[in-house]
Amino acid sequence: MSLQSLIENYGYLALLIGTFMEGETILVLAGLAASRGYLDLKWVFVVAFIGTFTSDQLFFHLGHKKGRPFVLSRPKWKRRAERIQPLLDKYQTSVVLGFRYFYGLRNVVPLLIGATGFSPGRFFVLNFLGAWLWAVTVGYAGYLFGHAIEAVIDDVRKYEIWILTAVAFIGLLIWMYHIFRTRKELAAPPEPPTTSVELSSRGSEALKGLDTAAQGTALRKPGAVPSSPERAT
Repeated sequence: MSLQSLIENYGYLALLIGTFMEGETILVLAGLAASRGYLDLKWVFVVAFIGTFTSDQLFFHLGHKKGRPFVLSRPKWKRRAERIQPLLDKYQTSVVLGFRYFYGLRNVVPLLIGATGFSPGRFFVLNFLGAWLWAVTVGYAGYLFGHAIEAVIDDVRKYEIWILTAVAFIGLLIWMYHIFRTRKELAAPPEPPTTSVELSSRGSEALKGLDTAAQGTALRKPGAVPSSPERAT
């Protein structure tokens, strides 16, 4: 079976499965295949949209049903949730629209959003828009990349298999680096919690600093009386 027939027969199925998971690489490859005429670019957008939209809806409702303890009970998800939570607190709508562009956070973000009690109807609308935006931009980037290669290489058909393999290999390297970094983060000891004694000590030091600063300001003012209990006679 030739490369062309392989892509034409199984390309859309592979794209659907890949985008249901974290499928940036498979979507770039599909866009690249569309530039060669093996896939239809419009259907690449549609299939990628269906895969990512369905996946994110599933994870959102899972988080909505299980709640925040379900997310935080898993160390891998907990570390990622800690990274995205500050952004979610400040830029809720933007995060829902664009979280797919944050590599390694795509699955945990819908879980976390669902666990926070986010409106299912609002998430549906924003997720619909964000999924379509991601499918079009990433897929079209692969499509343009394919045409750029054609402009540089005369007989690109001879090197198709190598180009596709190189793109897949780069995606694999990125994925392996992400896995390595995640395991390293999980192996690192967590920061010790701040105790009430430490908080009290820090508060006392802060008050002493404010008192010293206030005394210095008073001494610099004309006619100011020092705060010392002894006065010159």
